[in-house]
Amino acid sequence: MLVHLGIKNFTTVDVLDLELSSGLTTITGETGAGKSVVLDALGLALGDRSNNGCLRDEKHNAEINASFTLNAQSKMYQWLKERDLLTAEDESEAILRRVITPSGRSRAYINGVAVNITDLKHLGEQLVDLHNQHEHQSLLDKQTHRQQVDDYADNRKLAEEVRKLAHDSHKLELQIQSLRSDGAVKEARLQLLSYQVQELDKLALLTNEPSTLAAEQKKLANAEQLLSGLIEAGNYCDSSNGHEESTGALQALQHATQLLRQLAPLLPELKTSLELVESASIQVEEAQSELQAITDQLSIDPQRLQDVENRLDIIYTIARKHHIKTDELLEFHQQLAQELAHLEGSDAHIEELLVQQQDINKAFTAKAKKLSKKRQTAAKKLAKLVNQQLTKLKMAHCVFEISIQPFDNSAPNANGLESIEFMISTIPGKPVQALSKIASGGELSRISLAIQVVTAQTSNIPTLVFDEVDVGIGGGVAEVVGNLLRELGKSGQVFCVTHLAQVAAKGDTHLLAKKSVTKTTAITSFSALDRDGRTAEMARMMGGLDVTDSTIAHASEMLETA
Repeated sequence: MLVHLGIKNFTTVDVLDLELSSGLTTITGETGAGKSVVLDALGLALGDRSNNGCLRDEKHNAEINASFTLNAQSKMYQWLKERDLLTAEDESEAILRRVITPSGRSRAYINGVAVNITDLKHLGEQLVDLHNQHEHQSLLDKQTHRQQVDDYADNRKLAEEVRKLAHDSHKLELQIQSLRSDGAVKEARLQLLSYQVQELDKLALLTNEPSTLAAEQKKLANAEQLLSGLIEAGNYCDSSNGHEESTGALQALQHATQLLRQLAPLLPELKTSLELVESASIQVEEAQSELQAITDQLSIDPQRLQDVENRLDIIYTIARKHHIKTDELLEFHQQLAQELAHLEGSDAHIEELLVQQQDINKAFTAKAKKLSKKRQTAAKKLAKLVNQQLTKLKMAHCVFEISIQPFDNSAPNANGLESIEFMISTIPGKPVQALSKIASGGELSRISLAIQVVTAQTSNIPTLVFDEVDVGIGGGVAEVVGNLLRELGKSGQVFCVTHLAQVAAKGDTHLLAKKSVTKTTAITSFSALDRDGRTAEMARMMGGLDVTDSTIAHASEMLETA
C-alpha cells in the first residue's frame, strides 16, 4: 500500500510530505482548495503524461515521490525482482519517483534506478486503481462496457491476443485481395515488368560499373596529355634523359650525396643533412620508377574509348528512363525482378497466404471462444453483484443486465465474437434498455459507483482511489456510499476525495486541503484532522458559510454514529 507521498514544486504545492495509512482516508476542502492535487501528483508518480504547466515555479523541477510497501507473493514484487529493481536495504519497499523539468521533459525512477515511462506506468497499474468523477459519463459509451467486463474477468491478456490475431487475419486478407485485384491491371503490369527486367538483364550491369567506366573514359579521353606530362615529369627525375647538358633531379641528388659524404668526416654536424639528401635521392628514384610503370600501362586507344563511351551512353539512357541515378540501377533491377517473380507466382503465393490465414483464423476462433466463455461467466456475476449494490444505493426497483450479442459478420473481429452493452430498467415491469437512453445523471452516478465498488472488491490492486465519485448523490444514499467505501477500506487502502459530510464521517483518516492566497501566489497545504478538526470541517461541509451550534452538534453526532 501507499505509505508516503512527497510533492515538491507541483501546481499550488510548494513542499508536501504525507504519511499515509491503511483503511479509508477521506480528503475534503473548499471548492478550489486543491483537493485533487495529491491525486494528480500521484498519477504522475504512477506514469501519467506530464508537461511543464504543472510547475509551481517554472525555474525549478517538480518532484513527486510515492513509497509503497510490497507483498513478497505479489506479481509486482516478482516483476521488480526480475528486473533487479528491488533495494538491497528493504526489498519490501518500492519508491516511485518522477521529476519534471522546466523544459517539459520528465525522468522516472523506481527505487533510484532510471526507467522508462512505460515500465513506471505498468508498475503503477499494479499498485493503484484510480476511479475518477467522470467515469459515470463513460457508461454512455458502449465501447467501455466491454473493457469493464474484461477488466473484471481479468481478460486483458486474452483479449489482447484475440485482438492481435484478428489484426493479423485482416492484414493477410488485404494482401490476398491485392493479389486478386483486377486481371487487366495485373496483366499490364506483368508485361511492363517483363520488358523492363529483360532490358536490365540484357544490360548486365556490374557492381560499381558506371563509376569505373566513367573513370576509364576520363583517362582514355586525356591519354595524349597524360602521356606527355608523365614523360616530361620522368625526365626531370631521371638523369639519363638523353641530353648531356642537362641533369635530372636524381643525378643532382647523387652528386650532392657524394660531396656530403666526403665532407662529413671533417664536419660531424653534416650527418643529418646527409641522411636527408640520401632519403630524398631514394624517394626520387622510387617516384621515377612509379612514373615509368604508369607510363608503360597508359596507351592511346581510340577504339576502347569509343566502346566505353557507348557503354556509358546506354547506362545513362536507361537510368534516365527510370528517373534514377546510375548507381541505383542494380538495386532497381533487383526490385523489379522480385516484383515480377511475385506477380508470376501470385497464384501460388495466394495459396500460401490462404493457408496462413486459415491457421490464424483457427487460433482466433479458439481464443475468442475461450474469451467469450469467460465474458459470459463474468457478466452474469458482475450483473448480480451490481444489482445488489444498487439495492443498497436505494435503486432496488432497477434491474441491471449485461447484454452479450454475437456479431453478424463471421470474419475475425478485434473485439472478439460479441458486442457487450450495459442495459437497465428503471421502472418495474419495463424491459431493459441501453443506459444511454433512459438513465438520468443521478442514476448513472450510482450505477457507476456500484460497478466500481464491485470491481474494486475483486481487485488485487492494494490501493484504491476515488475522486469525487459521489457527485450527484446526496441524502441517505451518501451515507450508504460512505459505508461501502469504509467496507472496502477494511481489506485494503482507500482514498476518497469527497464533498459529502456523510462520506467524510466514515473515514479512518481525514485530510483537509487548504489554499492560502496572497497577491503574488497561492499555496495548497494538507493536514490530518483530529476529532475537533473533523467536526468543524464536516460542519462547514453541511452548513457552508452559516455554521451554527446546531450544525456542529449534527457533525459531532455523525462522527459518533459513523
